[in-house]
Amino acid sequence: MRIQLWGVRGSLPSPINNEEYTGKIKRILDSAVLKGLKKKEDIDAFIASLPDELRYIFGGDTTCVTITSDSGKIYIIDCCTGLRRFGNVLMEGDCAKGKGILNIMFTHNHWDHIQGLPFFRPIYVPGNILNFYSPYKNQQQNLENQMSSPYFPATFSGTAATKNYINIENALHTPLKLEDDLEISIFPLKHPQGCFAYKFRQNRKEFIFATDTEFTGEAIEQLKGTTDFFKNADILVLDSQYTLDEAFLKVDWGHTSYTMAVNCAINWNVKKLVMTHHEPAYSDDILQENYLLALEHAKQMTDVNTEILLAREGMIFDL
Repeated sequence: MRIQLWGVRGSLPSPINNEEYTGKIKRILDSAVLKGLKKKEDIDAFIASLPDELRYIFGGDTTCVTITSDSGKIYIIDCCTGLRRFGNVLMEGDCAKGKGILNIMFTHNHWDHIQGLPFFRPIYVPGNILNFYSPYKNQQQNLENQMSSPYFPATFSGTAATKNYINIENALHTPLKLEDDLEISIFPLKHPQGCFAYKFRQNRKEFIFATDTEFTGEAIEQLKGTTDFFKNADILVLDSQYTLDEAFLKVDWGHTSYTMAVNCAINWNVKKLVMTHHEPAYSDDILQENYLLALEHAKQMTDVNTEILLAREGMIFDL
């Protein structure tokens, strides 16, 4: 499997603003002066030496993740603004010819997880096939609603691609086989109006995507089967939107603190934790600061075998 992150912000798209952009440039140039950068051929090495908050932007697009199976089939989880850029990539291949086959899955139907779909170019091309997988019986109506008058000029039913709807509620109890060696399971999460985690398993490797969930010590005790679903995952992309203080102030808002995300991943013996659904009010500097605090928190725990990463747009993982 190849997993790629196309959108990692939570709640609301938040592109970098001019002030933050200028600040990054100034700090990069300061570092170049201090390191005596003088030759063009040294630029790549210099950039590689920069801290993450200067070397990258973590990204302002909201949730979209793709999984490409070993056979080359494409699976998409959630359809927010990150989906637009992925759609542009797809239009360089079969989707531009009306020969694309895409499999799209939904964790839930809040705006920050579906509002990229009207700007997904392959959906307007006749011949493309979009298979929508969802545990929600009213998934088609939810997608129709967001493109209805007066909110959008075009209707969802009027888009040209062929659309199929597959209810996967049974994947709560029995893994759903999508290919000979690829299956998915889903798990209910604590979030207003509900949300589901997705587990992909292929060739004994497991990838779990669990966005928009409020894990607390109490919540984990109350959720039967939590450990069985998450334990020993190779990669877990997990909601880590809040600081611990914010989590106490925003009880029942449906999001997890980075401290609790680390606790969960370590207790579940996850091999790699990727913290996602970043707070839209946070600059890259604040995200990096919180990430370093998360690493410090992990150091206080015993028997830690979990690698901890901060999600950024464009990240790729191979399993």
